[in-house]
Amino acid sequence: MASLPRALIFDFDGTILDTETLEFRHWQALYREHGRELSLPAWQRGIGTWDAFDPWAGLPGHVQADRERVERDLHGRIHAALAEQDLRPGVREVLADVRRRGLRLALATSSSRTWVTHWLAAHGLLDLFEALATRDDVRRVKPDPELYVLAAERLGLPAADCLAVEDSLNGGLAAVAAGCRLIVVPNDVTRTQPFPPEWPRLEDAYAGGLDGLLAVALRADG
Repeated sequence: MASLPRALIFDFDGTILDTETLEFRHWQALYREHGRELSLPAWQRGIGTWDAFDPWAGLPGHVQADRERVERDLHGRIHAALAEQDLRPGVREVLADVRRRGLRLALATSSSRTWVTHWLAAHGLLDLFEALATRDDVRRVKPDPELYVLAAERLGLPAADCLAVEDSLNGGLAAVAAGCRLIVVPNDVTRTQPFPPEWPRLEDAYAGGLDGLLAVALRADG
């Protein structure tokens, strides 16, 4: 019989705060402003990892020549929009319930420590996490398993005792390669990624609370 995990390791972007959908929409608008179209499959290559897709390459030369200004304006709009955006529905309650029940909690992200600590602190979540593993801490980000291996090590637990909560294909590949159990909670821009059918997946994400996450994970473990 499958046992409960001793810890949950969450991804951040798209999993806790859906930065990914918002960022994609802003880049889409920039492309359309210059008569181009940004395809979702192209954008998806860069989700959950770093430097796998360069959106600047698809923009006209005159925009690339003015990249410093365009990038500053674009990032300003994205940051302002994120400041007004709430967490994914139900995730705050799930994270609090993890700690209430005595389960361990860590975060593994391909983003920078500065980025994730800023937004976790802004939403009052930073103190919930015992351990953070960010791109500043490793040589290779997702889909390499190094981030999940490090997060489990910082918890002092075997990876097999940890349940990874991920929204993207790159993130899921990293978690599985590290030896973690996995549950996928896709968002609007990751929902159509080619997730392996054997990966447990919750379309309604956190609607069932922590019990919903754990029930799906246990069923998948047999």
